[in-house]
Amino acid sequence: MRMTKIYEGAYQWIMLGRDVHKPEKIIDTNQYMVRTANRCLLIDPGGIELFAPMLAAVLHHAPVEEITDLFASHQDPDIISSLGLWDQALPNAKLHAAALWEGFLRHFGCETIEYVPIPDHGGVINLGAIELQIIPAHYLHASANFHVYDPHAKILMSGDVGAALEAPGMPVFVENFDMHIEKMRYFHQRWMPSNQAKRAWIDRVRKLDIDILAPQHGRMFKGDDVKRFLDWFEALQVGIAV
Repeated sequence: MRMTKIYEGAYQWIMLGRDVHKPEKIIDTNQYMVRTANRCLLIDPGGIELFAPMLAAVLHHAPVEEITDLFASHQDPDIISSLGLWDQALPNAKLHAAALWEGFLRHFGCETIEYVPIPDHGGVINLGAIELQIIPAHYLHASANFHVYDPHAKILMSGDVGAALEAPGMPVFVENFDMHIEKMRYFHQRWMPSNQAKRAWIDRVRKLDIDILAPQHGRMFKGDDVKRFLDWFEALQVGIAV
């Protein structure tokens, strides 16, 4: 599993993904870690089949007892079906996830980990050294959906928004936005059901100072490509299966 540091200051953001050893028919995913001096947050830690390589990768940066927090943007198996295994591995962790999904996510296993329900309006994750904002992104694509914004590092982890489906060996950042569009178009048109929800999210996100937009699939956007993506997504008609 590839590990890419995308921010370093008093703490770090690390993207973990691009796993060329994953089974061929399993969708490629990006997992994110925020590492402070003595705390570690795993954002969308992945499916059950990725637990072993994820744990091995994370242990390069933090001992098990310092993995204190998990975040799930929504309920999909590629996001959090590894929960039952993290539940056995982490003695004192918390899972930050939508209140709406608690009864569903517990099917993956959640006995030791403390479930911290996120209300519809969002909230914060306080890691001591940094406070991260939980940004509502409902219906993009799940009915209760959240993103994570770091106002200091200027990173927005955007879940499925901005996602593209491509081979795991591809670069981690968008290099040519116009060429990247066709890797995103159908995914967003088919998986995002609501133009109204899309516009509400864009209005909210345009008020944030973002250097890196970090989706859960495909390449990250940085610099001017963040605005290019927002402009493109705003003009795109979604919910095409209706």
